[in-house]
Amino acid sequence: MNIITALAISIGALAAVATYLCLGTTFGLQVWALFIGWGSFYHTGGGTDGLTKSAINHVWGVAVAAVTLFVVGTVGGTTVVTSVIIGISVVVLVLGAHSSMLNTIPAGVYGYASTAAFSLLSGVAIGDVAAMGNAAAIVLISLILGNIFGFVSEKVAGAMSAKVA
Repeated sequence: MNIITALAISIGALAAVATYLCLGTTFGLQVWALFIGWGSFYHTGGGTDGLTKSAINHVWGVAVAAVTLFVVGTVGGTTVVTSVIIGISVVVLVLGAHSSMLNTIPAGVYGYASTAAFSLLSGVAIGDVAAMGNAAAIVLISLILGNIFGFVSEKVAGAMSAKVA
């Protein structure tokens, strides 16, 4: 079996499992964040290195976003003040790339954007540390689970294509 067909089958089957974990349980996992993490795994090159890079940079992005949203929620203010806070936080996010561990900027952005999206669109009380921490944890677990699903889908597809070859 060629690798594309094997990937299609392994990703499709695991996508059904992932969707059930997110929608059919009470874990609170976010299916869209899981799929972003999954895509990020492949975007960062796959394999163990891709898994590590993606997950570490998701942690960074989620952390920067959570702190930023908490500051915005605490400081309040105008759209201009919020925009300046966000701008500064994105500078910090990207400057993290000076560290070799945080130099996969897109994966950091996925974590940042996913945290902001979940928190703002689901009405999280961003000025509440516990609420913001809970939201960040849900997003981070979903993203990293997506990285793991990517890793497993790659391994399963590799095994499927090797058996027939």
